[in-house]
Amino acid sequence: MHIAFLTPEYPHPDLSRSAGLGTSIKNLAEGLIVKGSKVTVFVIGQHQECELNDEGIHVIALAKQSHIAFNWYLERKRIQRVVQGYVYRESIQLIEAPDWTGITAFMRFTVPLVIRLHGSDAYFCYLDGRQQKWKNYFIEKKALRKADAIVSVSSFTGQLTKQLFRLRKDITTIHNSIDVEVFQPMDLAVNTNQLLYFGTIIRKKGVLELAHAFNLIIEQQPEANLLLIGKDSRDVFENTSTLELFSQLLSVEAKNKVKHLPEVPYTEIKRYISQAHVVVLPSFAEAFPMTWLETLALEKPLVSSNIGWANELMVDGVTGYTVNPKNHKAFASKVLGLLEDTEKRMAFGKAGRQHVSEKFSAEVITKQNMEFYKKLINS
Repeated sequence: MHIAFLTPEYPHPDLSRSAGLGTSIKNLAEGLIVKGSKVTVFVIGQHQECELNDEGIHVIALAKQSHIAFNWYLERKRIQRVVQGYVYRESIQLIEAPDWTGITAFMRFTVPLVIRLHGSDAYFCYLDGRQQKWKNYFIEKKALRKADAIVSVSSFTGQLTKQLFRLRKDITTIHNSIDVEVFQPMDLAVNTNQLLYFGTIIRKKGVLELAHAFNLIIEQQPEANLLLIGKDSRDVFENTSTLELFSQLLSVEAKNKVKHLPEVPYTEIKRYISQAHVVVLPSFAEAFPMTWLETLALEKPLVSSNIGWANELMVDGVTGYTVNPKNHKAFASKVLGLLEDTEKRMAFGKAGRQHVSEKFSAEVITKQNMEFYKKLINS
C-alpha cells in the first residue's frame, strides 16, 4: 500500500516550522512504514524545493509560487499536476490532506482523496467566536464536499464540522496517535512547584485565562512558578502581542514567577515536560491535541480544559483534571491540589500513560487507519 499526504507542514529541520498537525502526520507515516506501507509526504508552501528521505518516509517539499491572478486557484492546480505526476510514477494509491484552508479545493486526482479533520479555519473561528472570511469558508467547503471520504481526529470535531458546512457525508473518527516507545517517562529531577504550558502563546489556547488562574495560585503558593514554551502571536481581537496581554493580566508577584522560552527544539520538549511538576493546558480550541498526548505518555499530571474533544482524550479525576478555563478559581484549586499531593500526581501520571498506551498508541491507531485506507482503496 502506498499512501501520500499533502500538507502545509511537516517536522523536519530543513523545512518551515511545524506544529501539532505536522507531528500527527509524521506519527501516522512512521506507523505505516513499520507496517510495511510506502509513504510519500508532499509539503507545500516551502521556501525551496527539495526531496528528503526521513527514515523511510519520502518527503517532497514544494516551493510556493505566485501567479499573476487567481493565485488561490492556479497554485492549487499546479500542485495537483505535480502530485498527480508522482501518483502515476510511484503508484500512489490514496492521498490524504488536512481540512485547514481547504488546500485540495479544485484538485482532482485519479486515486481516492481523504480529508482528515484536524480543525478547519471555520471550526476554529466558531470556537473563538470570530467571523470567518467568506472566501475561506467557500474554499474549505469546496474541498470537503469533493473529498472521497472524511475522517476526523475526534468525534467532537467531526460533528461540529459537519454542522458548520452542512455536510451529508459520513465522518469516521480515528484519533491522533503517539509513539509510546519514543515518549517514555524520563528519570529526571523535577523542578519543584513548576507549572508548564507549551504551545503557541495565543488566546484560543487559554493563555489569558491561565494568567488569572496563576495569580490565584501564587496567592496560595508563593513558591510556584510558570514556564511558557511557545512562540508569541498577535491577538485577533486586540491586534497586539498575546504575550504582552498575558503579562498585563499578571499581578506583580505572579509576573516575577513567569519565564518564557520562545522556542525549543522538538527533541527537547520531552525533557521540559518531564521536569515539570504539573502541566497546564487550558485550551478553548483544539481538535485532538498532540501536546496532551505527549504529556500523558510521559506520566505527567495534566490540568486541561473540559471542552468538546477533552472528554475523548482525558478521564477527569483519573488522568488529570478537566476544568472550564474561565473558572479561574476551580482551575487554580486543581493545580494547587496536585502541587501538594505527591501520591495523586504519581497516580494520575501512571493512569495517563496507561490510558494513552491502550487507546492512542501508534500500534493501535495505525491499524485503524490501515483498515480505513484499505476499505477505501478496494471500493
